[in-house]
Amino acid sequence: MKRILSLVFVIVVLFSVGFVYAAETLNGAGATFPYPVYSAWAYEYYKQTGVRLNYQSIGSGGGVRQIINRTVDFGASDAPLKPERLQKEKLLQFPTVIGGVVLIVNIPKVKPAELRLDAEAVCKIFLGQINTWDDKKIKELNPSIKLPNKKVTVIHRSDGSGTTAIFTTYLSDACAAWKEKVGAGKAVKWPVGIGAKGNEGVANYVKRVKYSIGYVEFAYAKQNRLTYTLLKNPAGNFVEPKFETFQDAAASGSFDPDKHFYLWLTNAPGKKAWPISGATFILLAKEKRDSNIKTVRFFDWAFKNGDEIAERLIYVPLPEPLKEKVRGYWRRYGIY
Repeated sequence: MKRILSLVFVIVVLFSVGFVYAAETLNGAGATFPYPVYSAWAYEYYKQTGVRLNYQSIGSGGGVRQIINRTVDFGASDAPLKPERLQKEKLLQFPTVIGGVVLIVNIPKVKPAELRLDAEAVCKIFLGQINTWDDKKIKELNPSIKLPNKKVTVIHRSDGSGTTAIFTTYLSDACAAWKEKVGAGKAVKWPVGIGAKGNEGVANYVKRVKYSIGYVEFAYAKQNRLTYTLLKNPAGNFVEPKFETFQDAAASGSFDPDKHFYLWLTNAPGKKAWPISGATFILLAKEKRDSNIKTVRFFDWAFKNGDEIAERLIYVPLPEPLKEKVRGYWRRYGIY
């Protein structure tokens, strides 16, 4: 009887340990920009480790608020926080992948990568100064396309968004009128347009509303089979949003761990660089060592095993030297 009871006790203990292990969950919230790749990584990670990733794509602004309030294990933001802000809030920050924000349109008979736009045209559209698709400026850029005399409907983000921060930083750098009248940030006072929540919301609106234009992370354009435009970059070339042009933009970046990797990649100088590129970042609370170790374990697994998944979803994995810089940063703070 003693042996049977001992065996039952061991089985119960093993079952309990196994249940706790299987039920272990990492809670994160923030940017919608990396949601497709984080979800794909999480699926594979769970299969291999039994650890779940509960990630809520509520926008970068929400992710920053939640990690500052210490209600999640990690926050996520496409707009990097400056070192001074990180110090004030007692946060750590590191990049995970690099991607691109693209302009999407719903113009019947116009195909993906057919419509050409430059920074001036985009600026005027989002300022409300270009109102129809057959405007002289757009026609000059697209002499071979028959553009309709239809009103342009602008769709923009309604929530605090890192995607918005990347897009408005691109416009502020490239267009003096935008910088003066609107500026850059996760949330701005839009001169025109309809607001939608998340990359998902913008993608769905543009899909439904004819003659509309919006901006989303590229994976959302591909997944929803939306029409994306070409853009003229600072080197003077019209480039298509794709892995190679995001990679060219990423190659120009010099991420410094001493500055908590704070860096923007918009309007990169590369000949083939996509002008609205950006890294996406993870934020950790300095004092939450145990959950930070678990979070870092997940992203280290992703750095080692997730590049192929990222590339399939048209994200640029961090180069190996940058991954090593991130690991060194983790070691510095005792979480790796």
